[in-house]
Amino acid sequence: MIIGVPKEIKNNENRVGMTPAGVGELVRHGHKVFVQSTAGVGSGFSDSDYEDVGAIILPAIEDVYREADMIVKVKEPIESEYPLVRAGQLVFTYFHFACEKELTDAMLKSGAVCLAYETVQLANGALPLLIPMSEVAGRMATLNGAYYLQKTKGGKGKLISGVPGVSPANVLVLGGGIVGEAAARMAAGLGAQVTVADISLPRLRQLGNELPPNVRTLYSSEHNIRQELPFVDIVIGSVLVPGDKAPHLITRDMLGLMEPGTVLVDVAIDQGGCFETSHPTTHSEPVYEIDGIVHYCVANIPGAVPNTSTIALTNATLKYALALADKGWQKACRDDEALRKGLNIVNGKVVYKAVADVFGLPYEPICLD
Repeated sequence: MIIGVPKEIKNNENRVGMTPAGVGELVRHGHKVFVQSTAGVGSGFSDSDYEDVGAIILPAIEDVYREADMIVKVKEPIESEYPLVRAGQLVFTYFHFACEKELTDAMLKSGAVCLAYETVQLANGALPLLIPMSEVAGRMATLNGAYYLQKTKGGKGKLISGVPGVSPANVLVLGGGIVGEAAARMAAGLGAQVTVADISLPRLRQLGNELPPNVRTLYSSEHNIRQELPFVDIVIGSVLVPGDKAPHLITRDMLGLMEPGTVLVDVAIDQGGCFETSHPTTHSEPVYEIDGIVHYCVANIPGAVPNTSTIALTNATLKYALALADKGWQKACRDDEALRKGLNIVNGKVVYKAVADVFGLPYEPICLD
């Protein structure tokens, strides 16, 4: 198979779809890999690093899309890439269709096969291609929340850890999944008083047993969240419904319950955000303020640490990329139920129900038999 790795062109996105090590594995399996020139520079990988493992460097993004049977990316194609995606081409990346109607329409029109990292799902419910970026995003959410808690950044002027004789910050984490656990561990490690809220009692029991003593658990309900908000300094939103829009756990009126300078970090912004007042921001303009509350809603948080993120992502995706390249997408998805769940749009049809439901589009289950 011919595989293409284009340069990411979303705002401040320095990750790349595959490391040289990953490309080398594809080449060893007999595949031809085209990498766009300078695609890996932001992550610390030079063109020569890719050439050394057998990749062919192409100068322009148009060249990569034209040559490749399968595109391996990090973020969803943006508007300038829509015309480059062609019928029958496999695009393997994070899509997050549920909050991007324009992207959904464009990929339907293209006739491409869109296999989304974020909906590849194991039998136990785990999302193996979301986990590594969730681990990065959770840790970064805490660090960014602590940074914007500074008075000079619009926050309350509190140090997240406190100091002897001065109380630490109070951090509320909404959602006890991979992101939430990573955020809570980081906040606890920095010395904050942490509360993790979730609707799963078994998960809360697990977190209560595994997390440090300065983390407490709370059943997630509107009443309980409202009770917490007057005392919080940082709220990290990390709820996830695979392939669907995130629910709004903090509404506009609830902002009034918080002290000015409280920081909201919405890690669920890729799926529409879990705060009603959230809208996507970028690394170049990461925050805005509503009713005195600081909102951090960067849609690609792991892009700030691209070397770590790219290596972690390739570690997770390579197994699946090899299967797709070795077998072709149809046989690979037929052989692996987890990979089949990654199919969102195929040949102009929505084959993932949550995406169809969000936009009121026809849903057609995929048939690979």
